[in-house]
Amino acid sequence: MPNLRDTLAAELDELRACGLHRGLRRIDSSQGPRIVVGGRDLLNFSSNDYLGLANDPVLKCAAVAAIKRWGVGAGASRLVCGNLAPYEELETKLAAFKRKEAAIVFGSGYAANVGTITALAGKGDVVILDKLDHASMIDGARQSGATIRVYPHKDMRKLEALLRTASGRVLIVTETVFSMDGDAAPLAEIVALKEQYGAWLMIDEAHATGISGKNRRGLAEELGVEDKIDVTLGTLSKALGGVGGFVAGSCELIELLRNRARSLIYSTALPPSVCAAAAAAVDLVMSGEGARRQEGLWANVRALGAQSPIHPVIVGDEAAAVELSQKLFERGIFVPAIRYPTVPKGKARLRVTLSAAHMREDIERLRNELSR
Repeated sequence: MPNLRDTLAAELDELRACGLHRGLRRIDSSQGPRIVVGGRDLLNFSSNDYLGLANDPVLKCAAVAAIKRWGVGAGASRLVCGNLAPYEELETKLAAFKRKEAAIVFGSGYAANVGTITALAGKGDVVILDKLDHASMIDGARQSGATIRVYPHKDMRKLEALLRTASGRVLIVTETVFSMDGDAAPLAEIVALKEQYGAWLMIDEAHATGISGKNRRGLAEELGVEDKIDVTLGTLSKALGGVGGFVAGSCELIELLRNRARSLIYSTALPPSVCAAAAAAVDLVMSGEGARRQEGLWANVRALGAQSPIHPVIVGDEAAAVELSQKLFERGIFVPAIRYPTVPKGKARLRVTLSAAHMREDIERLRNELSR
């Protein structure tokens, strides 16, 4: 049997041959519409920092103040002694923001999805997924032990057929704005079907929180179906500018997650500074300044001629996508290639993401370079 090192080297060579090898690029600046990579100043069109909060002075001040008072680490998991006051203050704000009875914060959006699905579904239950749901949702469904059913992307006829034949507890899981294509789920239709067939509905508003809806609560608010959603997930790491994930819903749901979500129970709590910064971000997003940034973001979307802050430029071939990304890099624009397994094989793309912090001339430069 070949040794481990030789086996891994061969697998890496195969990834390179298929155009699927990934590497890390060191960023020598804070996040923003411009970043420094390898000593070069680049326009950044790859960040999920939709409202430009990742380097906002209000959030930084909140984090610094929390470090001075609470230190740099939580010390343990939340159920041991890591449940410092900034956690509960943040959860109170998130519940009020999402207009739910309660909320609970996880270390990441991935942990929130996996922990929630495995807490709600198990052997004998059915989890129904959209074909393009995020990997964390798929992994959560797999780990739950439930029967998994998948419908083609946004295909409501197939979803209804799956609901018609499902038995036991049924959990529908969908993103509201899909992370790789930027398109919106037919949420109102999904809500109607889940009510018709008595299913539960769990939505991930990661790419809609802070962006969609009059009050920036997400697509469920925009479509007027917030009170019909059983489980609402969100993230602190995109429009809110920080890191972490959360779930909002009924008091019973949140209490169950505290007791059953393994990704919460067995993880060290987030640093208190992260929670304080996120609480400041929620306040900002709910304010007039949040409305101004939301308006600026969508103005940039329109200027690019896009439909969403996530604008996929489909290339197809994996190696060609990498080559195009490198050409843009050489011209001063940072847009990494997205390839399998993040997207299906043959669907490689440049995933352009826009921020409220981009200037109109930034958008024009991107348009010109993509036209070339």
